[in-house]
Amino acid sequence: MDSEKRISPAVINRLPRYYRYLGDLLESDITRISSKELSAKMNITASQIRQDLNNFGGFGQQGYGYNVEYLHNEIKKILGLDRLYNMIVVGGGNIGQALVNYTNFEKRGFVIQAVFDTNPRLIGMTIRGVEVYDVDKMEEYIKHNNVDVAILTLPRVKAVKVANDLAKWGVKGMWNFSHVDLQVPDDVLVENVHLTDSLMTLLYKINEMYSEDSELNQLANGLPIKPKVDLED
Repeated sequence: MDSEKRISPAVINRLPRYYRYLGDLLESDITRISSKELSAKMNITASQIRQDLNNFGGFGQQGYGYNVEYLHNEIKKILGLDRLYNMIVVGGGNIGQALVNYTNFEKRGFVIQAVFDTNPRLIGMTIRGVEVYDVDKMEEYIKHNNVDVAILTLPRVKAVKVANDLAKWGVKGMWNFSHVDLQVPDDVLVENVHLTDSLMTLLYKINEMYSEDSELNQLANGLPIKPKVDLED
């Protein structure tokens, strides 16, 4: 791949999906697949798949398609999943504990090493073998341990200060569940996760799909479908 070429965010966002689907194909002992077959599974056009993969060299062979294992391994390298990443969780509440208990992280190379919290009832306990430390010990921990990513699952009122401290202590990646968009230095990357945003998007689509004027609603209620009127400019 040309190091000067900028890849669009949309393509980058699709890479994990390719990786996941190709992994499923490997588990099903499928060794090769065409862009058309992959398109049917992923609900992405075959031309879009080819365009996406051509950003990184193509990987396909005309008349053969894609070697599933090879493509899976190449996307793994592109995503940086061919190494381990050390992570900490800041906030040992429900979301933090759920993430620590998610065993698939280790399968992808994401290793949660420690949890930090201010709650005395949580400090000292272990979650699936991961110890919960007093947040006051976090700076010292980061100083003596390589931390690639900090996962923030603490209240939004505390997240801004914690993020600034983490950036100051040298943490370059933050996965933020704290429901506040963080402003950090340019050399620090933040992926904000607002759980309710995707739910609200789903609800909008449901309401749009089953609105009074939608064809689905009219069919469900045995009503004649209203003809669409094209308005000219």
